[in-house]
Amino acid sequence: MVATDVDGTLIDDDEQVSPRTKAAVDALIADGVPFVLATGRPPRWIDRVIDGLGYAPLCVCANGAVIYDSANDRILSTQTLGVDTLSWLAELSESLLPGCGLATERVGSSAHDAATPQFVSSPEYEHAWLNPDDTAVSRAEVIAAPAIKMLIRLAGAQSADMRAILEPHLSGRADLTYSTDNGLIELSAPGVTKATGLATVAQRLGVQHSALIAFGDMPNDVPMLKLAGHGVAMANAHHEAKSAADEVAAATNHHDGVARVLERWWL
Repeated sequence: MVATDVDGTLIDDDEQVSPRTKAAVDALIADGVPFVLATGRPPRWIDRVIDGLGYAPLCVCANGAVIYDSANDRILSTQTLGVDTLSWLAELSESLLPGCGLATERVGSSAHDAATPQFVSSPEYEHAWLNPDDTAVSRAEVIAAPAIKMLIRLAGAQSADMRAILEPHLSGRADLTYSTDNGLIELSAPGVTKATGLATVAQRLGVQHSALIAFGDMPNDVPMLKLAGHGVAMANAHHEAKSAADEVAAATNHHDGVARVLERWWL
């Protein structure tokens, strides 16, 4: 099985799947090898990747909290943070990271379930990316329903510094990671990582972890890089991802780093 992160790994800096990457993925799929996306993205942000691949894979979304069948647009499983935990995390974060904004990611029965406001943010939340698709609500509403992920944003801060401040106080009530250095950390239910999501998919498909090749670039990829029989960090990867990997790709995401590795086995 081949599993890959999306941003900074599979897609280039223009958020495109390159022709070379698509050809490599086409070759392994034609060979009967399962191909899985493992991403911090929620299911609703998968469509563009599917369009670029021309293939709809099983997806581990929200850093392992969601297993999504993109071919049938169906959420297969979720693991959430409960309301009590969200409330505790909000108070803790605001105490330790003054001025931070809060957001939560929810999911319905499909990627674009209109009955569920999927990304809600407090008035203090400043986005770390362009073209956000959030619903601005009160702070109370942000933590009023179970969530697959809580996001803590502190503009101008470094994500690693935020992690260092908050993580020692979590008391095992949430898992913390980050996928950008731009002052944004992400909290999931305890024990939920890309590795646990991939382990679920591997069991579903009857694949041994030793037969898994995984690609990633950021700290949220570290658990799956360690889980895989062969973990590959991109040339542009964060130092934590490189340290966790069995191999560092010779090229970045913008220069077909994933394809160059896959072409050893699938040409």
